[in-house]
Amino acid sequence: MVSTSTATARPRARLAAGTVTAAVLGLVSCTASEGHGAAASGAASPSASRVAARPAEQRLGQRRFEEERLGEQAQAALGGFGGGGMVEAGTERVADGIHTEPLLGRGRVYRLDLVCIGRGRARVVFTPAGTGTEGGVPCDRSVVRRRITSHGPLRIDVDGVKGSTGVVAWVIREVGHAS
Repeated sequence: MVSTSTATARPRARLAAGTVTAAVLGLVSCTASEGHGAAASGAASPSASRVAARPAEQRLGQRRFEEERLGEQAQAALGGFGGGGMVEAGTERVADGIHTEPLLGRGRVYRLDLVCIGRGRARVVFTPAGTGTEGGVPCDRSVVRRRITSHGPLRIDVDGVKGSTGVVAWVIREVGHAS
């Protein structure tokens, strides 16, 4: 009888050990499916993605706030340079630049006032050449003035030099007739 009970006890011990092993594996697989094992498989859980996106969203929000603040400062800097009827005005990020084709009267003289606030420089280009004085605009809060004599359609491009950041504001004012 001893041999019978020992023989019966061994399968029960094996069955118990198998049950414990299965239970442990079941817990591990449930834990992994809840996101704790996701890093090992290379997949990110939805909650981890949301947490990772928050700093990026915060940086984007801070950048927009900073651009708005710089835009207001740039517009205020140009506000003190009145005289003449305003034709066109705006504010853009230096990275986007200004690209405009204002409707100007033939034979009229205009003044383009620009201010760039940030870091780096921007460059003003008039098409056709000779319509206005081309040149640089430092992003140091200095107001730069350019005279424009209209002889027909005109394009003004103000582009930031590589690596420049900030905001550029401009206003075009009519100041008289060409001589």
